[in-house]
Amino acid sequence: MKQVIFFTAKWCTACQSFKPVVESVSKQVGVKLSNIDTDYDVSLVEQYNIKSVPTLIVLENGNEIKRLVGSQPENKVKELIIG
Repeated sequence: MKQVIFFTAKWCTACQSFKPVVESVSKQVGVKLSNIDTDYDVSLVEQYNIKSVPTLIVLENGNEIKRLVGSQPENKVKELIIG
């Protein structure tokens, strides 16, 4: 089962404008979305080696299979998640 982790920050304007795209696509394709604020969940930031935000990570059966860094158009996000 796929899951999407969205690493974001409140101060990040790119993250705030990208968030509705990520939420929309995750609903369209039916995957669980977890929003992680990098300022508050440092352990996950370290675990996934997050260097910049926004970052999307797609997990399948708990393992990272794909990663996307930076704000992207809806079709790119869909392509990332669906495969």
